[in-house]
Amino acid sequence: MAAPETLSPRALNRATLARQMLLAREGAPVVEAVERLGGLQAQEARPAFVALWTRLEGFRRDELAAALRDRRLVRGMLMRATLHLVSAADYAVFRPALAPVMAAAAAGALRGRDDGLNIAAVLAVARRLVDERPLTFGELRPLLAEAFPDVDERALGYATRTHLPMVMVPTEDPWAFPADAAFTLAGTWLGAEVPGAGGDPEALVRRHLAAFGPATAADVQRWSGLTGLKAVLQGMADELSVFRDERRRTLFDLADAPRPAEDTRAPARLLGEFDSLLLAHADRTRVVPDEHRGALVSRNLRVPAIFLVDGFMAGTWRVDRTKKSATLTLTPLTKLTKRDTTELTAEARALLEFTEPPGTDLSVEVTSR
Repeated sequence: MAAPETLSPRALNRATLARQMLLAREGAPVVEAVERLGGLQAQEARPAFVALWTRLEGFRRDELAAALRDRRLVRGMLMRATLHLVSAADYAVFRPALAPVMAAAAAGALRGRDDGLNIAAVLAVARRLVDERPLTFGELRPLLAEAFPDVDERALGYATRTHLPMVMVPTEDPWAFPADAAFTLAGTWLGAEVPGAGGDPEALVRRHLAAFGPATAADVQRWSGLTGLKAVLQGMADELSVFRDERRRTLFDLADAPRPAEDTRAPARLLGEFDSLLLAHADRTRVVPDEHRGALVSRNLRVPAIFLVDGFMAGTWRVDRTKKSATLTLTPLTKLTKRDTTELTAEARALLEFTEPPGTDLSVEVTSR
């Protein structure tokens, strides 16, 4: 039996960028794109729009907003017990499979604050309350506290957030959700009950490999928050291809997934905060050079907006706004060529035109190293 092919870091980079629509913008419909991308990290509302603008040709903000209001896409707690934006179909499959992740998150966060907490009883009350009308957690927690006055109010809220399948209700806000969005039952919103447990992790594995592969078991576990996936991957051996990386780790992939040549050109791209590309692997070196790892670390656990040059992280960016102006500042972590700077500046200007209101004075600055 022949030894598995070894894939270089550049080969892994190009394979993942191809799946993430970062080698060329594509014309996919918004729901199909979100599925192909493995869902979008959505701790905040705006970055999901930026993620699609970066990847889709001619993307318009109202396309995503309409898909959310039409309930074809939903925003709820999923992978790693964090907010994600996924298709309605993927939510129904993913949420039950991620029940162990939700339980583990709750156990960790509630340790020491769970005196008197009866999760089954709390969920019964929370389900009734949220089914009556959508509620923000600022509204829901005091109502739960009335029913369970001897239990920590925050514990009541987090137990509900993790154990009860719920989605956020979109509004007419510019980014489809207000800062403090209301939640409703996923089953009510989607018109079909979503089980809180009992799903199949193989569906998650396939979605991860299609969006971020080739990947190790540790990569899929880091992205999903699930453990024990090595055995799941091994059980899928008949449908997967196997590779090695330069550190001799085993990589799994869908047999027909794209794996472009490592010399394929990768254009400059801007990724918003919390972009899923930076959160989908235990080993980020296929996108983030070791010398730049420190730039992703923040005291408040935010994942910064970054830009890619030749497919790899080469710096960070931010937008500073006043009432009438917006300035996007690019901060390189490595020396940029004139071509890189020109390409990045054009991308940055186009992104500002997408995110900022008409009539805003727009400018792009590049800081010196």
